[in-house]
Amino acid sequence: MSPDSARHDEVAQATADTERVMRPQEVPVNLYEASDALVLVAPLPAVQPEDVAIDLWPGRLRITASLRSAAPRQYMLHEWDYGGYEREVDLPDGWGGGVEASLANGQLAVRILPGAVEARTTTVVSDAARRRGDEGA
Repeated sequence: MSPDSARHDEVAQATADTERVMRPQEVPVNLYEASDALVLVAPLPAVQPEDVAIDLWPGRLRITASLRSAAPRQYMLHEWDYGGYEREVDLPDGWGGGVEASLANGQLAVRILPGAVEARTTTVVSDAARRRGDEGA
């Protein structure tokens, strides 16, 4: 087994072990009303769009992001982890007709459209940085 392969296995095992015992970190959010949507912004450092799930129910929105990596380190100070994020917010009446979301530079932006949500829906988060690069090609 190569040193790189052994290191990868060590990180993968540390991540799996951490996920089993960790409690997701509550994410601070800003929520404001724009002209055509409610906008929620949340910091999600060190995660990728495929790590994020957004669930919408009548009157509620929930953001979760899975643990990205738990590489074993000897921290001198350890105040946050790479992922394992979660936040649920109440939505005012009249919002939830749809959700659009993107993640770029560690910031999640969620647009909650007007209208009523009929049943729970899950939204896929787009990679805003990759999308901008594709448009320029």
